[in-house]
Amino acid sequence: MNRRRRRYWLGALEGYLFVAPWIVGFVTFTAGAMLTSGWMSLHRWNLLTPPEWVGLGNYRKALAHDPLFWKSLANTAYYAFGSVPLRMTIALFFAVLLNQNVRGIAFFRTIFYLPSVVTGVATSMLWLMLLNPDVGGINFVLRSIGVAHPPGWFTSEQWAMPGLILMSLWSVGSMMLIFLAGLQSVPNELLDAGRVDGASGWMRFRHVTLPLLTPAILFNLVISVIGAFQVFTQSFIMTGGGPANATLTYVLYLYRNAFEFFKMGYASALAWILFFLTLAMTAFILRSTPAWVHYEGEKQ
Repeated sequence: MNRRRRRYWLGALEGYLFVAPWIVGFVTFTAGAMLTSGWMSLHRWNLLTPPEWVGLGNYRKALAHDPLFWKSLANTAYYAFGSVPLRMTIALFFAVLLNQNVRGIAFFRTIFYLPSVVTGVATSMLWLMLLNPDVGGINFVLRSIGVAHPPGWFTSEQWAMPGLILMSLWSVGSMMLIFLAGLQSVPNELLDAGRVDGASGWMRFRHVTLPLLTPAILFNLVISVIGAFQVFTQSFIMTGGGPANATLTYVLYLYRNAFEFFKMGYASALAWILFFLTLAMTAFILRSTPAWVHYEGEKQ
């Protein structure tokens, strides 16, 4: 019995030793940073003078006395609810196209995925040129098809955020791969049964493929919503939040408070508000899954 117990504890110790680097990294760089930011959010601190306890004052200031907080949150929600459905629809469309059994399909899959590996800064500089209102490629195409006055994009309050949403379509490759993996996991027997029953291609996709693809849709939806509410690089590099705060996203506003205005306590409070907001949205999506997510072989 003692030998068996000793073997058990030795095995457990080996397991903990293997995961120790991850645990140390998580405690040091994630859990420790979160606890520190939580402490900072309860203080007024500019990094130069001692922290001053304000309790929930930073949170009250954000929610009740800071119009830029609501402006940045509204801009971010506009970006999220505009970009996420578009990106998911286009990614699914490309995944269906690239799920065909034709010669050279691996090459086309690589081509469609490659834009996703380009860094955010490089992508931002590329789209700054494409969306230039005077010499950009997008407006050149619009003029060539008869649009006399194409949008001013990042020089226009009305078109600046649609420009960022349009740019977000550049990086649908990762989402497309998830959909492609889901499409390839759909049993051919079910599709063949639908074909035998006389179902058209659209009916097979609507009633067979799409329900079995809902787990992949759920994954992409959650990741995309979280990523959209953390958008930063595009507005920071391309517009600086302008014109007239039309592209001032939440994380950009948080960054400005922390590293331009040195309001570290207030920036930490903004970070925690974003954390709870993202947590609530994710929980809402997951709670809704019984109504629309279907798994193969699950009991009804």
